Amino acid sequence: MKKSGKKYVEASKLVDKHTNYSIDEAIELAKKTAITKFDSSVELAVKMNLDTKKADQQLRGSLVLPYGNGKTKKILVLAKGAAAEAAKAAGADYVGEQEMIDKIANENWFDFDVIIATPDMMPSLGKIGKVLGPKGLMPNPKTGTVTPAPDKVVADVKKGMIEYRTDKFGNVQCSIGKVSFEADKLKENIQYVYNVLVKAKPSTVKGKYIQNVSISTTMGPGIHVDENSIDM
Repeated sequence: MKKSGKKYVEASKLVDKHTNYSIDEAIELAKKTAITKFDSSVELAVKMNLDTKKADQQLRGSLVLPYGNGKTKKILVLAKGAAAEAAKAAGADYVGEQEMIDKIANENWFDFDVIIATPDMMPSLGKIGKVLGPKGLMPNPKTGTVTPAPDKVVADVKKGMIEYRTDKFGNVQCSIGKVSFEADKLKENIQYVYNVLVKAKPSTVKGKYIQNVSISTTMGPGIHVDENSIDM
């Protein structure tokens, strides 16, 4: 069994594992229990009553956080002609066609965090799906990363677009900011994600949908959040 570090142990003493804190109290605790020397990320975890063996209960999508999450992403756009030029103008880090796909396949090149592709590029990109899929880099219409207007998605990513999807246990986890963010900005980001997930509730779900909400910082303890204090 892995032994917890001294800083983690001390931070954990500030958190009662049996208490659901209000969102304001939870954010305050998250800031107090940040144990890294760098500006820790703040992570949101939502446990939902979902049977992910059913296709309609496998949630996946994207959203633009009101205040971003403090992370800068390198963007690769695969497009041709006017769409490619528009993506360049929007600030994409890399723009190209087949030569970029070949670079990934032949040179194991992954100097980017997200791929946005126009529909006409997908047949060629699909040939390296086995490489991109495990890394979570394969574009998908559900997340908006397959689109005829990549420049709009580039702008959204720059503003703070994140992707979310349920794991096999029905959990969604995502980064919603940094410890250095003002508390009100972290709160609004949390509320936004929460409400997106509530609206995405499949009609086939029975019983209580949201089962647990918690936040934590990088390598810090989890803090349970009272669901009633989140809903806007």
